[in-house]
Amino acid sequence: MSYKAPVKDMLFNMKHVAGLEQVARIPGFEDAGLDTAQAVLEECARFNESVLAPLNVAGDLNPSSFHDGAVRTTPGFKEAYAQYAEGGWQGLQHPADFGGQGLPKTIGAACGEILNSANLSFALCPLLTDGAIEALLTAGSDEQKRLYLDKMVAGQWTGTMNLTEPQAGSDLSLVRTRAEPQPDGSYKLFGTKIFITYGEHDMAENIVHLVLARVAGAPEGVKGISLFVCPKYLLNADGTPGARNDVHCVSIEHKMGIKASPTAVLQFGDGMAASIADSAGPGAVGYLVGEENRGLEYMFIMMNSARYAVGVQGIAISERAYQHAVAYAKERVQSRPVDGSVAGSATIIHHADVRRMLMTMRSLTQGCRAMAQAAAAAYDAAHHHPDAEVRAQNQAFYEFMVPLVKGYSTEASLEVTNLGVQVHGGMGFIEETGAAQHYRDAKILTIYEGTTAIQANDLVGRKTARDGGALARAIAAQVSQTVETLRSQGEAAQAVATQLDLARKAFVDVVAFMAASSKTQPNAAYGGSVPYLMLAGNLVAGWQLARSLLAAEAELAAGNDAEFMQAKVITARFYAEHILPRTQALASAILGGGDSVMGVAEDAF
Repeated sequence: MSYKAPVKDMLFNMKHVAGLEQVARIPGFEDAGLDTAQAVLEECARFNESVLAPLNVAGDLNPSSFHDGAVRTTPGFKEAYAQYAEGGWQGLQHPADFGGQGLPKTIGAACGEILNSANLSFALCPLLTDGAIEALLTAGSDEQKRLYLDKMVAGQWTGTMNLTEPQAGSDLSLVRTRAEPQPDGSYKLFGTKIFITYGEHDMAENIVHLVLARVAGAPEGVKGISLFVCPKYLLNADGTPGARNDVHCVSIEHKMGIKASPTAVLQFGDGMAASIADSAGPGAVGYLVGEENRGLEYMFIMMNSARYAVGVQGIAISERAYQHAVAYAKERVQSRPVDGSVAGSATIIHHADVRRMLMTMRSLTQGCRAMAQAAAAAYDAAHHHPDAEVRAQNQAFYEFMVPLVKGYSTEASLEVTNLGVQVHGGMGFIEETGAAQHYRDAKILTIYEGTTAIQANDLVGRKTARDGGALARAIAAQVSQTVETLRSQGEAAQAVATQLDLARKAFVDVVAFMAASSKTQPNAAYGGSVPYLMLAGNLVAGWQLARSLLAAEAELAAGNDAEFMQAKVITARFYAEHILPRTQALASAILGGGDSVMGVAEDAF
């Protein structure tokens, strides 16, 4: 099934939800208005629809392979990556000082969705490179920026993030990879890292690993972790790749989904043959990024970048699954509709329950997309607005939104891709239809870059309890303003207002509970953290769709694009009537269900 990028919906969100014209008033973004966005998105769509989308199924059927220490990607990936780099797509959001295009995240995130919808496995390589670039831009020395960023922004070199070890998953206090200082100021790294996305591949001439490790004598726990840049090939005096570093891939994982993306086990410093170890002894040469023992702080720059991007991946795979399901529903003939609108058997899109599933898929996808676009605009203002107070307000809002974009959008993608299989019926269980691939690919999204529970713990501890719920209540107050505007409009808007306000009240009640209970009843609070995240994400996505409804009705009144705008209104109303009511059940479970979470004795399990 071919993929068609939802450019019109993205541009609608940029105009009416994200406020791109306001972003374009920020110094440095003057040329990044709607005309630029449309031109960029249309070209992005053309490339991804024609080059990367056709490789998606091929990557699932013929995944990356590992032989004799080398990883070979799916046939066609290397050539597609060369076109991706040549087109300047890696540098879309990065500074012009290093060869990038310097576009705002508001545009870049939409391009990221298109890329991930087209080919999720392929898109993981640029995603990790983006994170590595962000970390070096923030914490790298001038020399490190000079040596690495131009090539990474150009897509000639790719980047990785190396956190996880066999004994250290989410608990990075257990990291054991060690770093030994050398007389020349470099370090030698020794250890094993697992789950390293594109840790080895054949698509670029060098791979720049960012690695968490401990220097001898460092404090215990997370306060003793440092960050190092450790390239696959060390650099010659002229900056070109030279001698092979003592880091290599020992295996790649066999996965449920995203099979074309090589997930590597990397070994640092075990004396790899034909590497620098032959002359200098074992040890992967690495260079300290920033200061010793501040590595986790720097790595969080990559992680926050990646967490937002993984949320966008959830939206992307949802869009792909939705399009796939719609195409099948318009072709598959089965049974007579219950309303008698067709005399005999009809395509299944005529059936009410199929419509319910398709509308659930559509509204969740569009709600999450609108939420992510609003967050992207806040990021742009937080990092580039000339007014310090505006920057601070937007930074706080963006930080609150990251766990929602990551957690809610990826959990929603499981529901959407599951429904995609269900719409296909028995054929959805057959791999040849392709629906199952979206379902399998989506599952990792709720796990990597921090599971949903980790996002939820962040939402409770750092984003809600720390300020006593002040920011959360401020967001709820903005929702209330939208509710009042909706109530002054027509029937559809008023119907949305009723459900949005009920969801807002449920959110406010839970915020008060979390702010009061996170320390006094931690098991009750954190046992309800994921339901809280799902409630908050549901509310914010519904809020953005409510704002979309208001904009669409204004466009309808002006006589603009009636078919699209009417569908936007109905989608927002469907979300309000079918998805927002879930917040009531979530609030009930959080507020009254804490005792039963931990109530059964451990031995009874």
